[in-house]
Amino acid sequence: MRIVMMATGEIAIPCFRALRERGGLAALITQPDRPAGRRRKLTPPLIKEIAQQAGVPVLQPENVRSEDSLLKLRELAPDIVVVMAYGQLLSQEVIDVPKLACINVHASLLPRHRGAACIQAAIEAGDDKTGVTIMHVVKKLDAGDIIRKASIPLRGTETAEDLHDALARLAPKELLTALQALEEGTAEREEQDENLMTYAGKLSRADGKIDWSQPALQVARKIRAYHPWPGTYTSYPSVKSGSDKTLKIFPPIDVFTGIEKPIDACPGMVLEATSEGLIISCGGVHGGAIRISTLQPPGARKMNVESFFAGHKMIPGMILGLPDSMN
Repeated sequence: MRIVMMATGEIAIPCFRALRERGGLAALITQPDRPAGRRRKLTPPLIKEIAQQAGVPVLQPENVRSEDSLLKLRELAPDIVVVMAYGQLLSQEVIDVPKLACINVHASLLPRHRGAACIQAAIEAGDDKTGVTIMHVVKKLDAGDIIRKASIPLRGTETAEDLHDALARLAPKELLTALQALEEGTAEREEQDENLMTYAGKLSRADGKIDWSQPALQVARKIRAYHPWPGTYTSYPSVKSGSDKTLKIFPPIDVFTGIEKPIDACPGMVLEATSEGLIISCGGVHGGAIRISTLQPPGARKMNVESFFAGHKMIPGMILGLPDSMN
């Protein structure tokens, strides 16, 4: 059985390796090399480098829906196209190329969390489980019939980085099982329930701004969900400059739901500033608080609070996340 894989994200690398070991992998189609880093150096996707080392042909169309790309895909004559974290929408003409099926490996339990930020969404929503879904590709985003699913529990402490790696490890076995069923003609098809659908759109850095008016548990979930991308941040009043500066915040996060607060406590207020961390009020007087111990001020490296205090003043009563005019 000839297989073409369309993939770009690093989450797809274990599945690529599993397909390579299985045999029949005709080619990898991935995104073009893109500028990356401060110097904007043209950088290939890691999966491309792995494919080249393995001797697998690589195609990098700017637009996989173009006539030239379609022609090259048809020349590969795939029985199945496997899509995972590819980064381009497929046309019906592309979907129709393989003889048996065009399938997708998606990092959530569909129909929950369709879209690009499915891993972050599961953590931010406080789900008790997530997983991978193998499904048929249709033109509507992540809406195709389900072939199989596999789930893992969520502990309520993992970051998106942790979950990304766990789902990457889970996916290959499910993919290979689905491929065998498709080859044998025994694959199941389960229609998705549109009433259960949720959508997790692509994130940007601006989405990482912390809203301290949310309850502590929700703030903590966001910090875990957005690590390492797009990251979370707030502003803090800088005594040296007299204006607010941006402060990046990192896991781990401690949550205090029953903490006693001053009567005048408001969202974003620093309640304690010690070597153990900053305790910050969330959601008003009754919304709990979180403790952060790792942060990054502008133009500096990531550091613990003790290192931060050596060059920055942070005292109880300061309020984070307010415009300059309100501090």
